[in-house]
Amino acid sequence: MTEPLTAREYRDLLSDALRDAAEADTRRPTAHTLFMPDSHRTALYVDNTVVQGGRGVGKTFWYRSLLDGDLRAFAADEYRIARLRRLNVAPGHGLDMNSARYPGQFILRSLIEAGTPPYEIWYAVLLAALGQPELRAQPDWSDKVAWVRTNADAAQRTIEQADQQAHHENTVHLLLFDALEHLHGDREQADRLVAGILQLALQMRFGTRNIRFKVFIRPDMFDGAKHHFPDASKLSGNAARLEWSQTDLFGLLFHCMGNENDAEGASARFRRLTGGWESDADGLRHVPPMALRNEERAQTELFEQIADPYMGANFRKGRPYTWLPNHLMDGRQQVSPRSFLHALSTAADATRSERPSHDRALHHEAIRKGVQAASEVRVYEVSEDTPWVKLAIEPLSGCQVPIEEATVTGIWKEQGLPEALRAESARYAQSDGPEHVRTGPRHPDDLPRLIEELIDLGVMRRRSDLRLDLPDVYRIAFRVGRRGGVPMSAG
Repeated sequence: MTEPLTAREYRDLLSDALRDAAEADTRRPTAHTLFMPDSHRTALYVDNTVVQGGRGVGKTFWYRSLLDGDLRAFAADEYRIARLRRLNVAPGHGLDMNSARYPGQFILRSLIEAGTPPYEIWYAVLLAALGQPELRAQPDWSDKVAWVRTNADAAQRTIEQADQQAHHENTVHLLLFDALEHLHGDREQADRLVAGILQLALQMRFGTRNIRFKVFIRPDMFDGAKHHFPDASKLSGNAARLEWSQTDLFGLLFHCMGNENDAEGASARFRRLTGGWESDADGLRHVPPMALRNEERAQTELFEQIADPYMGANFRKGRPYTWLPNHLMDGRQQVSPRSFLHALSTAADATRSERPSHDRALHHEAIRKGVQAASEVRVYEVSEDTPWVKLAIEPLSGCQVPIEEATVTGIWKEQGLPEALRAESARYAQSDGPEHVRTGPRHPDDLPRLIEELIDLGVMRRRSDLRLDLPDVYRIAFRVGRRGGVPMSAG
């Protein structure tokens, strides 16, 4: 019989399994880290062009997983999508510096400043991915785009021949796009670049049988592109969303715990204790049983062996299984798995340092500190992607939510927010640093529309009484108060 894990062993396993939780975009996915929520299946359908998701929900993870043949094979088996085994996959844009495959930030800016239509840029990227020899022989992207413009017939023949050959071979050419928030510092230009991708994607979707795009994109950027390419709405019908239910989040947690390469074998013992895991022939990947992936009751019972059963003295304070995701939700009722895992990692460390003899791996006060830490990380992430959000919310520090919209716009006017937003936008647009390429608000002078943009991003939400609210995952780090809410600092 397998000995149960002690609180200390569970705590150490959590720390080991979640130590890199906040670095998901910089880590390459592996067989160990490949967790496949049932709800993400449609995102991998080859014909689903648009995959929408906010920061930290798995866009880059799936982008990189689809570029890896071994991981595609795992996904083909688990999701039962045989077509994933018959793909020729290439990157169309991403975080990696890969100028042979697609133009980077400096090059894109240069091409746009020279008046190059975005559609022509992405057409050249597609032709390069299909191996057009004359185009690939051109040394620079400006030369590649010029070749496309002056060799329209040859370019179209390349598309047609590649499509015919792929159909004959029963394969699909799939071009992947990610990290679109890094395309250009000016929001208008970023929207135009995204519209160019979607325009070409739509053309391939309906004009070829075996050439497809898959575009991982934030919802607000997809909506912005529609202003420049109205037909983008035709891609909405088969668009997928990367969303995480409560059971998905805990399924991910248990997957991480069962796939940790720990020296003391706690992960293997955890698998034996819970039972029902499936492992591949090489032992590279262990899949949790269905109950631990999808069943709330089984997940609750296991998590209450790891964490305190209540968030205080009794059930009136809430149960950690529901309390934790509820306090990490954004305004769209979505939880970033990165925030969720970071909160748990912090809770394990806090329990170890402050209550090492506690009879559970996670003390309820440590879980509260985990939410505070996750809030800090979430605000950092949104400030990195959209620096204007920080400019808009920081003036509300010290206020209490819910709050009247007129009060918010009054504070913004008093503190000169529109002027600050215009200055910030100009600073990023003129920057020579690729790390500064970010998107700004579309309407810095229109404060009601600014509120709508914040709602679209999930940073704010409007209550039924029309007052504005900030979800805890943003409210805490921005030091906005709420009566009876999670404290704004660890204290």
